[in-house]
Amino acid sequence: LCYSFSTRLKDDDSGDHDQNEENNTQKDSEKEKNDREKPQSTTKRKAVVPGPAEHPLQYNYTFWYSRRTPGRPTSSQSYEQNIKQIGTFASVEQFWRFYSHMVRPGDLTGHSDFHLFKEGIKPMWEDDANKNGGKWIIRLRKGLASRCWENLILAMLGEQFMVGEEICGAVVSVRFQEDIISIWNKTASDQATTARIRDTLRRVLNLPPNTIMEYKTHTDSIK
Repeated sequence: LCYSFSTRLKDDDSGDHDQNEENNTQKDSEKEKNDREKPQSTTKRKAVVPGPAEHPLQYNYTFWYSRRTPGRPTSSQSYEQNIKQIGTFASVEQFWRFYSHMVRPGDLTGHSDFHLFKEGIKPMWEDDANKNGGKWIIRLRKGLASRCWENLILAMLGEQFMVGEEICGAVVSVRFQEDIISIWNKTASDQATTARIRDTLRRVLNLPPNTIMEYKTHTDSIK
């Protein structure tokens, strides 16, 4: 499984502008001022790149985790505060370093979620990449979440859905009676894309023909 991902090199869009330094004192002073005003963004933001001889993924991805008390209403603000970023990876090897140390969904307790989204996309309906999109939802009986989650994210990282840049991320939600997995895409109105995602989901998860799959737009979820 480790090397079944696409090993296509990512386009180098890092845009390293620091090499074009100009001896312009006004620009330098403006830059220093900006650096002083935004210390967090300059220190926190370090690009994640594949290591030497590692197998790059087409996109960087970030793991997130959230847990909440059931029955308590959540606003988008409290939800955002409750969601924790686990880490970002850029290669097959970096993915396995995270994944091999994470608890499997089937072993989580309570009302918990794992999210795996492209870097820069928050697992929230309101995010710019998600707001016009939707998700395919599959409800699972207990005992299936770990295997289905692994198959789903390996297919997503390996670019098996073949829908260009439409895929935003995937979620596994552990609940008391059942578990739920979903995959999010950018454009809910693109029926050809959503149909292809559905058919690929059936294949990679080896779902029985009678499995109920629901597509829900994020605007409906917000309502």
